Amino acid sequence: MGVALMGCLQSVFAGVSLAVGETAQPAPATIPATLALSLRGALAAAVDNNPDVLLYKERIEASRGQVQTQLGAMLPNLSSNVRQTKQTQFLGTFGLSPVRTDPFSIFDARLNASQNLLSVSLIQRWRASRETLHVTEFESDIRRFDTMASVALSYMEGLKAMGTVKMHEANQVVMAELLGLVKQRQRGGVATGLDLARLEGQLANERQQIAAAQYEVQRVKFSLANLLGFAFEIPLSLTDEFQSEVREVPAPQGAVEEALGNRPEVQAQYTRGRAMELTYASITGERLPSLVAQGDYGLIGNRWNNSLDTYNMALLLQIPIFDGAQREGRIAESRSQLRQEALRMRSVLNQVKMEVHDAIASLAAAKEQVGIARIGMQAATKELELAKERFVVLTAASQFELTNGLS
Repeated sequence: MGVALMGCLQSVFAGVSLAVGETAQPAPATIPATLALSLRGALAAAVDNNPDVLLYKERIEASRGQVQTQLGAMLPNLSSNVRQTKQTQFLGTFGLSPVRTDPFSIFDARLNASQNLLSVSLIQRWRASRETLHVTEFESDIRRFDTMASVALSYMEGLKAMGTVKMHEANQVVMAELLGLVKQRQRGGVATGLDLARLEGQLANERQQIAAAQYEVQRVKFSLANLLGFAFEIPLSLTDEFQSEVREVPAPQGAVEEALGNRPEVQAQYTRGRAMELTYASITGERLPSLVAQGDYGLIGNRWNNSLDTYNMALLLQIPIFDGAQREGRIAESRSQLRQEALRMRSVLNQVKMEVHDAIASLAAAKEQVGIARIGMQAATKELELAKERFVVLTAASQFELTNGLS
């Protein structure tokens, strides 16, 4: 029986040791799958995940709350209170014998109401808050378009870096072929060691350029992950390619008119000026009288079951006379801010016009560069074929000249 018990204990300890050993082994790290990212998908992800874009969306919600606040100032204000007190009162004359009442109770339940019937300042303030909401919406559009432009630019930089990697890899293949041919001719006593050293140096330079271009690809992918709100551990794969066709250059006048009509910067600044006009009108409206209705209704008595209903109604006409010139100071400040918005509008219009003309000039230059690049690629391809043929038939004396020309 003791032997059997020892065998059971050994089995239990062995199971525990096995379980502990299995638990102590670290779980294999999961390698995230590569995310194929097109330009359209990157732009959509930026709109949904970029923190700056989401921040401006929250600002829209805050502006809507401000509109609701200003609207609530013109709506009825209702409140109620219920009070049960037990008190005594002093009935004597000061300086003589004090007299105090016996304790008694008072119950009071009342509903209070107030309503601004006429206030030009409140109306204009509410309208200004609505224009401010539109300004925030346009600013959100500006941030969204700016973020999408940054994403598109980073994506293009990534494609350019990937193209640079392919270019240097192709150069490396050519250099490797030439290096093999030089080594073969050197063994035959035709090529010199100087030719071999030059080609090896050029091949090492191409490898260095490949490493730099590969780093640029990774840097652009990190920048994209930051703009899109992705984890940096997720590997990205850019699936789109450059288009060789360039659209026709539009007429400057039509492009400027379209930009001035559709750019959110222009619309935001115009709405900002409109909001400032209404703010100025609301401050100047404080000079005018305002009409307010107030009242209350409730029950009052010694106890809740022994009370009478009472009410109080009032119509209040408020006429501003003098507040130490504070209002005039705010009017002067608002008037200056209104002029500032007009100057900002001129600056925005000039900036948009400049950007349109710059974009048209850049598009025209890009179209010309693409045409020149096509011709250059055809010439380079032909030159490479001729260079290979020439390299095969060159003598050792002219070998140095060709190798020097490849640099």
